[in-house]
Amino acid sequence: MLTEETLIDQLKDRKTQSQAFEVLVDTYQKRLYWHIRRIVLDHDDADDVLQNTFIKVYRNIEGFKGESKLYSWMYRIATNESLNFLRNKSKKLGLSDGELQDRMIDNLEADVYFEGEAIQLKLQKAIATLPEKQKLVFNMKYFEELKYEEISEILETTVGGLKASYHLAAKKIEAFLKSG
Repeated sequence: MLTEETLIDQLKDRKTQSQAFEVLVDTYQKRLYWHIRRIVLDHDDADDVLQNTFIKVYRNIEGFKGESKLYSWMYRIATNESLNFLRNKSKKLGLSDGELQDRMIDNLEADVYFEGEAIQLKLQKAIATLPEKQKLVFNMKYFEELKYEEISEILETTVGGLKASYHLAAKKIEAFLKSG
């Protein structure tokens, strides 16, 4: 297994770049897919956003300064790509963010790639009601089991703020699940 520093060096070297990029994709593809999927909800949309994320990583690796971990940097790109995708999709469809969220939840119920049971669908509906930042923090902490310090690096915010966001998100989700 390559160290992160070695992988970054190989990604920046024209001779080893394509092989290193294959390693990068193999290493992070699944984690990034699920991170994106929890934001955009749809399998095909998640695949498109994942592809755009890796294209951005490839094009911008030269500018990666190593001030954060490589995966934190890639998660930040994936998060921004996902949020931009949703904004563009709601504009294209002429829907508000809330209307788009409702439509995405409805589509999730019909999605052949969604293997969840009723309780998982209800959890996704609860998460969909959260404000953007709470949704991101909850998904990263609950599903991806990232530490607050890692989430702080990805979202470029304080650990204290993240803890408050997670706590509020958990309370809202709990209330939503109890209400119906």
